[in-house]
Amino acid sequence: MQKITQNPELFVLGAGPGDPELITMKGYKVLQQANVVLYDNLANKELLDICRDDCEKVYVGKQPYGDYTPQETIHELIKHYAFTKGNVVRLKGGDPFIFGRGFEEIIYARQHGITTHYIPGVTSMQASGLQDIPLTHRLVSESVWMVTGTKKDGSLSADLACAMQSNATVVIYMGMKKLAEIALAYVASGKGHTPAAIIQHASLPKQKSARGQVKDLVAIAAENQLTYPAIIIIGDVVNVNN
Repeated sequence: MQKITQNPELFVLGAGPGDPELITMKGYKVLQQANVVLYDNLANKELLDICRDDCEKVYVGKQPYGDYTPQETIHELIKHYAFTKGNVVRLKGGDPFIFGRGFEEIIYARQHGITTHYIPGVTSMQASGLQDIPLTHRLVSESVWMVTGTKKDGSLSADLACAMQSNATVVIYMGMKKLAEIALAYVASGKGHTPAAIIQHASLPKQKSARGQVKDLVAIAAENQLTYPAIIIIGDVVNVNN
């Protein structure tokens, strides 16, 4: 019978966009102290090398549009390891609170008497600067919209229609299956010629990107063999350096 720890803790930690060197110093130290790490497929596996040799590493990934570990199973693993191993790190790609369900895991843990900690991570849209695409630029864009391309029910977020009415930079996460719908929405609003970019594997050596106009998103992805994981950036910032 496993011993029940008196001090169960959960650290929800952002792994950053891909480059392992973009993890925060606080995140680095937490990984060094972890007894168990529950990691997903978007967290760079090199980060696991930071952990102690006796740290248990458990994959709980969710492949886009493919096999995945149900969220309920992840919750149960959090509870199990927190009470049997004490110190659990939930390592999630990007930032756990930006389309990452990290707060759901925090709430679940608290409901079961587990002390929780949140450690922010660099989100993938911030890596756009590596492609000379600033998210804001005082001459062309003074704000940013972050939109999920796919809601829980599989539909395109209605917030995109609101975002299109402004001059803000629009960043779409998880939108590669919705390229045709996104392009059509912009064309229908008379904004089909708005500059757009797709960045795949942001911040990694295998990073790929391409630019064009939003009306041509499907063709841009096909011609450059771009797929998920990727972000879509729409707005004049795409061409500010051209």
